[in-house]
Amino acid sequence: MNCNFDQIIDRRQTCSVKWDFNQRIFGREDVLPLWVADMDFQAPEAVIEALVNRAKHGIFGYSDGMEGYYEALTNWLHQRFGWEIQRDWVTFSPGIVFGLYQLVKSLTKPGDKVLLQSPVYPPFFNAIKNNDRELVNSQLIFAENRYVMDYEDLEEKFSNGVKMMILCNPHNPVGRVWEREELERLGKLCLTYKVLVISDEIHGDLIYKGHRHIPFATLSPELATQSVICTAPSKTFNLAGLQTSNLIIPNPDYRQAFLATRDLTGIHNPNVFGITALEAAYRYGWDWLNQLMDYLQGNVDYLISSLVQISHVKLIQPEGTYLAWLDFRDLGMDPKELQKFLVHKAGVGLNPGFQFGPGGEGFARLNIGCSRSTLEEGCERIRVAIDKLDLHV
Repeated sequence: MNCNFDQIIDRRQTCSVKWDFNQRIFGREDVLPLWVADMDFQAPEAVIEALVNRAKHGIFGYSDGMEGYYEALTNWLHQRFGWEIQRDWVTFSPGIVFGLYQLVKSLTKPGDKVLLQSPVYPPFFNAIKNNDRELVNSQLIFAENRYVMDYEDLEEKFSNGVKMMILCNPHNPVGRVWEREELERLGKLCLTYKVLVISDEIHGDLIYKGHRHIPFATLSPELATQSVICTAPSKTFNLAGLQTSNLIIPNPDYRQAFLATRDLTGIHNPNVFGITALEAAYRYGWDWLNQLMDYLQGNVDYLISSLVQISHVKLIQPEGTYLAWLDFRDLGMDPKELQKFLVHKAGVGLNPGFQFGPGGEGFARLNIGCSRSTLEEGCERIRVAIDKLDLHV
């Protein structure tokens, strides 16, 4: 079945965080929202049909995953990544951010050092600080228009008592898909210094040709028992509103600790529609995903060609995700000034780079999970606004 990702579907008045709250978020209604990481595409038809059929049943009592749920998940991970997991490793979380909070709380102690690599997804910072842990940052190195890990800095900080690392694999917002050699080098350090790795792999299905996602736990049995892998169908199939994700925890002690902490919150089972959607997506979503990636590659290609016409803006080539990391530093604006310019002069709503921590200043994140025409409009708005600036080249 051919998917029409060019189709414009009006998301207004659907309680969409992306489209219905411009005034609250940006201070004006006419901003084109290209920020939060959900897509403007309908989910696969098989998912929609499964949800409609489940709704027609008409009874929405307490629910939990049955054999089909776990079979769909384990088959997906095996067929896509060659990763064979056991059913009892799978633990439910309503979202990965919630899971991160509970993992930090259950697997470290107050005052423990927890490391991340900025610029990175903002909730990582809060999961550490709001749990009264000490945040340690090992900023990525940006060289030759590509980000890499700073292994010397990592080793120095690991040797000074870091207990946990939150890894973003693939990395949001810079678009890196970490290569096996990079992850193995990191894994060796983690084993040496006994650092537990929480790997957020929610974007792991969204990989462009020429790159390959490597689940951190597949590197070795030792690293599998020293890591937790966070997965969800929400980014892949645009299902974030159904609040269903899974944390894969091979280590039984870590798993028991997480479950005990999670259950204290009163959350324990997935909702009935999340169960239905996950199973349908992982069983029948392959072709849809292949077509999506072709379309997203087309959006990347369009963005590259468009930026030729937009002075002072560069794209950091994404290897995965539908998030484009744009370098606006040549405009010479401070972070707040850049955000004000994009919102009030260009009329586009992007994620300001400074929200992603040190190294994000002067950048912005643009969501290309939209129709080509929406992306074209966003690029044109940015071009027109920059052309009106009095810049000296």
